[in-house]
Amino acid sequence: MDTQIKMKSTTDLVVISKDTRGIAAITINRPNAYNALSLACMAALIAAFEDCSADTEVRVIVLDGAGKGFCAGHDLAELRAHPERDFQEKTFSTCSQLMLSIIQSPKPVIAKVHGVATAAGCQLVATCDLAVAAENSRFATPGVNLGLFCSTPMVALSRNVSSKHAMEMLLLGDFVSAQRACEMGFVNYVTACEELDQKVNELATKIANKSSLTLKIGKQAFYQQRDKSLIDAYSYCGQVMVENMMSRDAQEGIDAFMGKRQPQWEDR
Repeated sequence: MDTQIKMKSTTDLVVISKDTRGIAAITINRPNAYNALSLACMAALIAAFEDCSADTEVRVIVLDGAGKGFCAGHDLAELRAHPERDFQEKTFSTCSQLMLSIIQSPKPVIAKVHGVATAAGCQLVATCDLAVAAENSRFATPGVNLGLFCSTPMVALSRNVSSKHAMEMLLLGDFVSAQRACEMGFVNYVTACEELDQKVNELATKIANKSSLTLKIGKQAFYQQRDKSLIDAYSYCGQVMVENMMSRDAQEGIDAFMGKRQPQWEDR
């Protein structure tokens, strides 16, 4: 990422970098384990999303993984080492909390994917607002092959693609190519491996140049209306439009459009 001004890590498991354009990168940093989501790693990711979500200088978040792949899902070795129910319940409830921290963040989140994204790693991609994949990326929900159906990844997956496509991945457990994932609507763009950084930076920069208040309003409304009935969704979004119209940025944006000039956002 260009023009980095700050990097930090609350643990060695996750690294946060922020730049002067308002773009933050959250990197899962367990390359030797293909960025498997241990309980500690998920807790660190939640803390990272909370940090970036609360930072008024951050306008968009990019999620990626260190090393050869994006994320191989849950840490199966840890899960087998702790078979007790309390640990299992804590693991999967923390995973749900992680996914909700992405959805509930007021900042748009872009998944930057290379290598494999499987099971809960696939869930992470599905949960992000946008996803860009390198052409060497592969996606799978292979739990069915291990006797452990990918039920929590199914929540995000089934809200991203058609039922037939979701069940294809869940029932077969096979790898899906980046191009096939794009055809399914699971990712937005597929790029050459050497062009992945450029494409993600292009999207992140374009988003960062918009009103952060407007992005916050729109992202929240998108996920709120999705599970409402048609009538309730229109009623809810109509009120959102009214509140949005009352904002200074909406008035400035319309005036700038009519005056054929660039808007000056104040994020209010």
